[in-house]
Amino acid sequence: MSHRKTLLAALLGCAVPLLVSAAEWPQWRGPDGQGHIAGSGYPLTWSETENVVWKTEIPGRGHSSPVVDGNQVWITSAIDAPISEEKRQAKLKANTGNQPLTLVGELSLRAVCVDRATGKLIHDIEVTTDDDPDWTHQINTFASPSPVLEDGRLYCCFGAHGSGCVDTQTGKVVWTNKELKIQHENGPGSSPVIWGDLYIVHCDGSDKQYVAALNKRTGQLAWKTPRSGAMNENPQLRKAYGTPLVARLGGRDQLLSPGADWLYSYDPATGEELWKLNYETLGFSIVPRPVVHGDMIYMSTSFMRPHILGIRVDAAGGAPKVAWRYDKAGPQIPSPILVGDALYFVNDKGVATCLDAKTGELHWEARLGGNFAASPSLADGRLYFHNRDGKTFV
Repeated sequence: MSHRKTLLAALLGCAVPLLVSAAEWPQWRGPDGQGHIAGSGYPLTWSETENVVWKTEIPGRGHSSPVVDGNQVWITSAIDAPISEEKRQAKLKANTGNQPLTLVGELSLRAVCVDRATGKLIHDIEVTTDDDPDWTHQINTFASPSPVLEDGRLYCCFGAHGSGCVDTQTGKVVWTNKELKIQHENGPGSSPVIWGDLYIVHCDGSDKQYVAALNKRTGQLAWKTPRSGAMNENPQLRKAYGTPLVARLGGRDQLLSPGADWLYSYDPATGEELWKLNYETLGFSIVPRPVVHGDMIYMSTSFMRPHILGIRVDAAGGAPKVAWRYDKAGPQIPSPILVGDALYFVNDKGVATCLDAKTGELHWEARLGGNFAASPSLADGRLYFHNRDGKTFV
């Protein structure tokens, strides 16, 4: 097996809240999924020698974000074996895209836990395996979706390679599920959400596109809803890597679900489609997660030329409408963040933008420098932007 390492660090003041009060960072982008961190007093600078409490090497590779509960910090990782040349050539022929690929043999897909105070390794658990995995993009990993923590259970998603649930105290695997198969093309990216007794995840491949819910206690399929919007003729433009958000809109819980070319709303209990809205521009390989305030939804259409949409939901249950559209310097990968009446985002090339959330008018724009994939966070009244080189702008 390949034992490449991922480095997990606890920083006094970084946007991963490893040192704030316990049990309030259960999923990607925090408790409400919108990137707001509680607490105060975070340092504004750190380095290899300043304001670093501990650093721990994690076996394997992964892009998932840590989740925190009490003294436990969890992250997912993938350890791979070399692929035979025969299988390598067969997979290269099967790929219909032109992206740079990572091709591997067997996969061990894992959940790793470290002590919050010391960084000491507590658990390293094999959640599931894949003996013949599809390829992933070279900048992606097989452990990119972030897990979810709830009531002593860790819910892990590895896309088409499988999902699983782990008891956080014993480290035992409670269930696994390998039914949700699609062709990602670039590897997994959609993180799950927990709502009631359901584990809900996007499955937007080049071949099939649907949203599915598993019973969080058993891992059995609860519902599965195909995407109903018209799809592009090119299969490569049908895929997406978005993460849903459950929000209270129009007097009910709605599962906001960005897919290729369409934003959907579903009843999270049943998977019934409530409405859908076309982006009116090419939008695929969706990564950014929507943010919500009042009756407004804010999202990026991602690839190829991202548009930021301000979408107003009808309180009476009518069709939502695009209230405004901003088509300059939008992000393909980072999610936006809402602070009061201001919407902030940074695009992949490092241009940070602030818009009036009510009107979409530009407040300011600034070039930060470097390339970006991480989503910004808010902590103690300050925004944190992290580029791919490990530099943070506050």
